[in-house]
Amino acid sequence: MARSHLTLAALATAAVAELDVVTASPHGSSQGGDYDSAVVGSSDGEQLIVRVPRSQRAEATQSADLVALRALSAGVRGRLPFAVPQYRGQAPIGRTRGIVYDFVSGRHLRSNEVTSGSGLPTALGRGIAAIHSLPTSFVTDAGLTSHTPFEAMRSSAALVDRAASTRLLPAALLERWEAAIQDSVLWQFQPTVVNASLEASSVLVVDDAVSGVLGWHDLQVGDPARDLAWLLGAPGREAIDSAFDAYNAARGTSDHQLRHRATLYRELDLAKWLLHGTSTKSTAVVDDAVGMMTDLVDRLQASSQGGIGAGGTAALDPDGVEELLASTERRHS
Repeated sequence: MARSHLTLAALATAAVAELDVVTASPHGSSQGGDYDSAVVGSSDGEQLIVRVPRSQRAEATQSADLVALRALSAGVRGRLPFAVPQYRGQAPIGRTRGIVYDFVSGRHLRSNEVTSGSGLPTALGRGIAAIHSLPTSFVTDAGLTSHTPFEAMRSSAALVDRAASTRLLPAALLERWEAAIQDSVLWQFQPTVVNASLEASSVLVVDDAVSGVLGWHDLQVGDPARDLAWLLGAPGREAIDSAFDAYNAARGTSDHQLRHRATLYRELDLAKWLLHGTSTKSTAVVDDAVGMMTDLVDRLQASSQGGIGAGGTAALDPDGVEELLASTERRHS
């Protein structure tokens, strides 16, 4: 049963010393989702959010998120053009705990809003570039993960191998992905600070500006292309080009394979969705993943596009990416 916003408000007062709650309202869905959440207002005008995980998976994610948020010091946060949640306190409830953060204003972004007619592509490109420009030392000092280019390649290869072991991966995609993984030029990049789980719903926006970024549980040093892959779901090549152009201008990057690797990661979301279906024994998810992989093969063959990597094209036409891959976001539900 979902916990009421009044219960969560009481929990917030236990978690944050001298917090005087005067308002409370539900936040998010009361039926689905990973957390029971409420927004509370204090007598001194502050707005906070309290979250209690509904599952062990959500609890592990929230714990990892907390480690990352604590690593993001005031100095590091000051380099970002948007807000990041600030930890305020925690209190036990049942067999888990509720955690209180400063509330970050804004609405959750939808990928179909990232159009060439708005300022969002540029804002997103610059915002992601700011994350990648942070000093890597604060991540390593916090004991968080660091991945070399070789490890990023090996991780992708392992994912493809696991998908192939299901015997449901189309041969054309296996060949395509293996060729990309074996392309040594593709994996020549400088590891940076990455959010590593960035997607549209992680981003909060006000008008055409990024107001905040949520979900830091995978914070690490790794491949910057991981944070850019979801942008390939924007509706239209112009919007995607604008986002990548803004990113490259802000970072001054010379990583010519950045968009190719982002394409690979985006396509590998299908493999993750397939594996999610097989691990949970969900026939519906497996059928969905197989159907999308078949559609991807058909689109690639119809467009006669080359491989991913040096000398290849940007793979799947971005105009068709969202229609084909948007449902992979359900793997987190």
